[in-house]
Amino acid sequence: MSDTQQDSTYATLRQWVTVGRFLPGERLKIREVAQALGMGTMPVRAALLRLAAEGALTHSPNCGVSVPRLSKAEFDDVLQNRLLLEGEAAERGALRLSAGDKDVLRALLAVMTQALAAKDAKAYLDANEAFHMVLYRAAGSPLLLNLIETVWLKVGPLSNQLFDDNAALGVLNDAHDDLMGALDAGDAAAARRALERDLFVAGQFLRRVCQKGDGPALPMKKEKIS
Repeated sequence: MSDTQQDSTYATLRQWVTVGRFLPGERLKIREVAQALGMGTMPVRAALLRLAAEGALTHSPNCGVSVPRLSKAEFDDVLQNRLLLEGEAAERGALRLSAGDKDVLRALLAVMTQALAAKDAKAYLDANEAFHMVLYRAAGSPLLLNLIETVWLKVGPLSNQLFDDNAALGVLNDAHDDLMGALDAGDAAAARRALERDLFVAGQFLRRVCQKGDGPALPMKKEKIS
């Protein structure tokens, strides 16, 4: 197993966790994940254990590797950190975006709009991640970007649950529209406010599917890896 293959497998699975390809409480069977990736089990096992060491997944000798469930208190902590980190990245990025970056953002916003209309969770979440990453990379801080990506691992598995609530589908892109308007106007403070509203609104829907304290988790819809 080459280091390149192992790193590539890790990067892919990390991105899958980030965009909600795995659900909270889901047990990840190494053979099934390897089949979905079209590769052997060794690099998959190594990547999953690496993600478990980072806290993105959990691992135990008896249960294997699974996706952790967040309590409401844990989710609130994650959301507060996202507001701080991503708000800062949005404000910095708004001042550094190129005209080409803005064209990319507009194209991704159109994809998100179409995905919401079609209730296509994967297309929406992929485009949403790309949209935010274009803005955050423009901030010019690799450390800030790394911190954001690390926090995303905590909340990514919840993201598919947005599509279980029709009320969420009607408002998810509102803040993105405002954010795009602020970016076009070069208003960094307004961009930060719009980004924070985006996270807060989505967070109110996601918080509903978190565990209450240490009690039993709410049932989650199982979605096949694809």
